[in-house]
Amino acid sequence: MFRRFVIVLSTLVFSFSILFVSILRTASVRYSFSTVSSHFSDETSDNERNNLNQMKIDYYLAYPGVVLPNSPLWPLKALRDKLWLLITSNESKKAELNLLFADKRLGAAKILFDNKDYETGYTTLTKAEKYLEQAGNIGSDIRAKGGDTTELSNTLVKASLKHRQIIEEIILIAPEDAKPKIVELENYAIKVYQTNLDVLKAKGLPLPENPFCCD
Repeated sequence: MFRRFVIVLSTLVFSFSILFVSILRTASVRYSFSTVSSHFSDETSDNERNNLNQMKIDYYLAYPGVVLPNSPLWPLKALRDKLWLLITSNESKKAELNLLFADKRLGAAKILFDNKDYETGYTTLTKAEKYLEQAGNIGSDIRAKGGDTTELSNTLVKASLKHRQIIEEIILIAPEDAKPKIVELENYAIKVYQTNLDVLKAKGLPLPENPFCCD
């Protein structure tokens, strides 16, 4: 009896995984960009690259792992992340998970752009910034319920600055026709930064240095 239950359960899990992978691939928005990137073709780009490399942002970006979004195994990894979020009931932990997934996808997007896989890179970058936005939204929900998000807000401020730094690096190596879309994605990080910076200001706490002008 137990063996039959295990077999049925395994079959259902496998079937659900296949269904999820199929839906994920079907629902994914496809983008098409030029294959010509602007790999520091002039002195201005070199200067911008040097400025970005010299930025010191006190935030560690999680390693994206060896399975990237262009791997056949990626849908299973994405499914794992979805299930992880689903079974996490603590709101603070859920915000941290969203931030972790945002950071890993950001790192993966940078690798994909470096390898000239621009379409997958852009899709991955989009998902990274939406995970970042969701982490910020959960923080806002916690505060609306009277919770304290001081530590989370401090982390999100630093994380959003790091996201901007990596996005700026991606812009330098992206095809010209992809750059406007990537610039739009930067607004997610700017919004998360400003919202959580206001939280820190309201508490009179020290603010992380912002290397970006005029925010």
